[in-house]
Amino acid sequence: MIDTGSSRDAEHLCVLVHGLWGNPNHLLQVANTLRAKHPVDSLHILVAKRNSGSFTYDGIELGGERVCQEIEDEVEKLVREGQNIKRFSVVGYSLGGLVARYAIGLLESKGFFEKIDPVNFTTFATPHLGVRTPLRGWHNHIWNVLGARTLSASGRQLFTIDQFRDTGRPLLEVLADPASIFIKGLAKFERRTLYTNIINDRTAVYYTTGISKTDPFTNLKDIKVNYIKGYEDVILDPITPVAPSPPEKTELTYYGRFIKNSQTTVGRLPFLLAMILFIPLGVVAFLINSGVQSLRSTRRIRLHEKGLAGIQPGNYRVPLLITGMREAAEDLYENVNSAQSHEYLVHGTEEEEAHAEPSSPIAARPSSSTDTLEASEKPEVRQNDVPTLALAPYQLRMVQALDNVGFRKYPVWIHKVRHSHAAIIVRTDKPDFDEGRVVLRHWVEGEFIL
Repeated sequence: MIDTGSSRDAEHLCVLVHGLWGNPNHLLQVANTLRAKHPVDSLHILVAKRNSGSFTYDGIELGGERVCQEIEDEVEKLVREGQNIKRFSVVGYSLGGLVARYAIGLLESKGFFEKIDPVNFTTFATPHLGVRTPLRGWHNHIWNVLGARTLSASGRQLFTIDQFRDTGRPLLEVLADPASIFIKGLAKFERRTLYTNIINDRTAVYYTTGISKTDPFTNLKDIKVNYIKGYEDVILDPITPVAPSPPEKTELTYYGRFIKNSQTTVGRLPFLLAMILFIPLGVVAFLINSGVQSLRSTRRIRLHEKGLAGIQPGNYRVPLLITGMREAAEDLYENVNSAQSHEYLVHGTEEEEAHAEPSSPIAARPSSSTDTLEASEKPEVRQNDVPTLALAPYQLRMVQALDNVGFRKYPVWIHKVRHSHAAIIVRTDKPDFDEGRVVLRHWVEGEFIL
């Protein structure tokens, strides 16, 4: 059970927002870690629940409106009970981070932050740039277009093939427009922090959760990673996360490489056979389920638009621009998504050089409790050695806009499991996810401001 707690003395409200296919129980460890550090008389916790389960299919806009209303209702309820909320924080996991960013824009437009100070905005494994695989040419139509149509409105928005209202642009691009209510609201937070998996995140890969146009972690065997002192083997130093790997002392002979590769192939045979046997059945089941959920989602969206779903959409359809007025399905989706390979802009071309400037890894130096060696004391991988991913032009603009707002970015290396997306927040309480507890501990000890 999630211990949200309640006390009239608590003046700080923290809202937790779960991800796609999610429910409030996914955030149990996040809430409990917060509560262990901050008692009920100092922090009130709200775990948003109106987007649970298949309701997450309905899109970021509807999800954001539901969360916004849930926040407003909670604050009003606390006021009636004699509790005065003065400080406000939001935590989003996966899709929940995008829903939270939308809700923040709505709150900004309604004058919420004129009375309540925005303090912490944190995301864990949130695909800020969408989930479009950096591919070029016809490859886009195999996954980036077809895959987008399996998750109703949320899928189209995550793959950025939607056109949001009358803007003619994807919702995520509008969400990162410097002239939007969303960026204006986000910029007001005292601290913006993100945690991003560098490997084995089958749902949302590093470039999008880390808001980056490069991926220095593509070949981990060729680099040496630098960890934050006290959080070794899990959280990388955000200033200098990687360094060149020392040369290997021995070189395998041709025969040795053949034996090693053969052993690797043999070891993978059970997995390969399982994939051959079960993927066709899984794909059929996934597509049937996706079709059913998409139809249900479409009906809910129609009811929402007509004001028959408990929310009057007119209360939230404010001007956007300031200057212009379930487990099996999830696993299958993630397996297919993770099978896509990234492509890069051609090195030396004008297109690559135009976007070669590195984005800042962190907006501000971490507190002394998480300090590591100064960057000048470590060998580092030069940015020019890391190719630029073949992102869409609007994704590159999104990177720039979000970096201009400023995020404290923490790369995370989960070693024990092949599904780091769930482990980063300890989505279920099991020993294999213990490295996620290190992530949560770092967050509450060094990043979350009360």
